[in-house]
Amino acid sequence: MINAKMTELGKVRSVIREIFEYGNKRRAEIGAENVLDFSLGNPSIPAPEKVREIMARLVTETDPVKLHGYTSAQGDAGVRKAISDSITERFGVAASPDLIYMTCGAAASLTISLTALVNDGDEVIALAPFFPEYRVFAEKAGANFKVVKCSDGDFQIDFCALENAINENTKAIIVNSPNNPTGVVLSEETIVKLSDLLNKKQAEFGTSIYIICDEPYRELVYGMEVPYIPAFYDNTIVCYSFSKSLSLPGERIGYIFVSPKTDNPTDIYAAVCGAGRALGFVCAPSLLQYTVKECIGLTADIEVYKKNRDILYNALCEYGYKCAKPDGAFYLFMKSPESDANAFCERAKKYELLLVPSDSFGYEGYVRISYCVSEKQILKSLPAFKALMEEYK
Repeated sequence: MINAKMTELGKVRSVIREIFEYGNKRRAEIGAENVLDFSLGNPSIPAPEKVREIMARLVTETDPVKLHGYTSAQGDAGVRKAISDSITERFGVAASPDLIYMTCGAAASLTISLTALVNDGDEVIALAPFFPEYRVFAEKAGANFKVVKCSDGDFQIDFCALENAINENTKAIIVNSPNNPTGVVLSEETIVKLSDLLNKKQAEFGTSIYIICDEPYRELVYGMEVPYIPAFYDNTIVCYSFSKSLSLPGERIGYIFVSPKTDNPTDIYAAVCGAGRALGFVCAPSLLQYTVKECIGLTADIEVYKKNRDILYNALCEYGYKCAKPDGAFYLFMKSPESDANAFCERAKKYELLLVPSDSFGYEGYVRISYCVSEKQILKSLPAFKALMEEYK
């Protein structure tokens, strides 16, 4: 008998992917220019020219045996040093290359980290709304997955609900800021309060509770700073991806950083290496490792996203929609005009608007709009959004 759970996951795609595939079907039927697809978080702006230049130079000037050969299982030592030096310089947090593990993007980082930390029966808390695959990653690692909803409206942490959810079995909390799907950035005040709560609970239960930071959107912020959680809380593991900051989602490159202040960081890092080995996530793509080494701190032109955000957010509010104004990432989390967000998204298809209902994000009654599309598509969609809202007035 084959694994029934894996068969189920393979047969039923995520809601996001289902809508994207529906969009592919409609593009074939009516033309891509007529489909207003806001489903995938797939960057529409090109990678910085420097990235292309570095890749071209590496391909033409580097010994191909080295360039396309294996690095160390945990990643090239020089790449890991460049990343750890950057963390120390940018955030004032001591970092070591011996606590950096190169990965195939944030998904691999999260899967490895959860597998490294979780024993059967441990609980992993996700702050809703959350990226739906968190549930898949946590349950595959053997965790019981627990959802704690953030405050409606500002989507900061509901500390009363979180404190009630934490118990002696709590192993980790996944924190995603800027958030997918809301674009909300957790404030420094929120992070300090979270750190105080977890320190209190660790002392109460005599256990270690880890924050797993999912940070693919760290660089995508509009006029503000994102608090670096290892500077506030010791038991932290950072899962980073260059996919969004450099507009390289298809290249799959990122890293895990184990804070040296975690309980037994050497053992945790060994568990990360062991989990990478067990899952087959060793030796991230060599060409991409050498590329990002020279691109640390570089970002694509995020002003494009900011302009898209402002056009869309202002127009939707004018039409009567209610949205959380995002400070980062490239998503709008919009309240559905009817309680059933799935029904609203089906109605939106009449206008060729492809939106993602929020149920699988652990937060009912909203839709996610991914605005990392062309400005032309944003402008073309506005009459459709307006006409759709008119149906509810």
